[in-house]
Amino acid sequence: MFVQGPVPGFRLLFVLVLSLVLIVADARFDRLEEVRSRISTFLAPVFWLGNAPDRLGDWFAGLVTPREDLVSENEALKARLMILERRALKYAAVAAENNRLRELMNASGTLDDRVVVAEVVGVSPDPYSHEVIINKGSRDGVSAGQAILDANGLMGQVLYTSAFTSRVLLISDSSHAVPVEVLRNGLRAILLGNGDIGQLELVHVPDTGDIREGDVLVSSGLGGRFPKGYPVAEVSSITKDPGAPFITIHAEPMASLSRSKLVLVVFQEAGAAGAGELYDQQDDGEGGSAGDAEPGEAR
Repeated sequence: MFVQGPVPGFRLLFVLVLSLVLIVADARFDRLEEVRSRISTFLAPVFWLGNAPDRLGDWFAGLVTPREDLVSENEALKARLMILERRALKYAAVAAENNRLRELMNASGTLDDRVVVAEVVGVSPDPYSHEVIINKGSRDGVSAGQAILDANGLMGQVLYTSAFTSRVLLISDSSHAVPVEVLRNGLRAILLGNGDIGQLELVHVPDTGDIREGDVLVSSGLGGRFPKGYPVAEVSSITKDPGAPFITIHAEPMASLSRSKLVLVVFQEAGAAGAGELYDQQDDGEGGSAGDAEPGEAR
């Protein structure tokens, strides 16, 4: 396009006009969603190749791990497994009691959402856009709007998908908002991202609101976008300005937004993903523990 020729100015003008047409078509009319999906599908091998050195390094490190480290890690895992099994027994009793209460209330018997395990394979290079790419896409049943979790809490939601990958918008992005409630008393508010990966902002809380530092914020389920009850953030600071109608509140996200490698894609409806990829936390009321999963499938 930019090779030397008699009319370089015309070529530059053509490229500028074409760029403007594509920007308007994408921003105003959503005409390029299919093109973006196909390009993401075409670039999927690039993400896999970019992640290959890290996988190779982990594999090589595993070959030369000292025996003492392996024994120590094995003992730690055994201790953690015992703790998790004890918790599973407790949760099984709570789940059974909850099922009985739901039957009395003629409510749904489903206690937990179904999830599929995915791996983070890419990060957006734009410092003003908090997005990551996971290795599950439309062929795995993933669709735009699904909630994404890590082991500690809510990470964000699927922005759009291709056949093999999905782009996830993190809760710390300045364009993201989550309806939450205070776990201690049910006080509802909106948690906004402000572009800081380690800090969120709770808005529209009146100066009379009962909220304290250390309060845990969980998803309220309002709006139907995020499932109810997942940990989102912990209140870190509260500032009350005299005369101001609302409190300035900052919170730290519970999820490890910049460090998590494995995440969970939440399916609120049964059967939304492919067979063999879903893990039902309830296990048909039998109270199965995390230790029943195959190695590498769940953590």
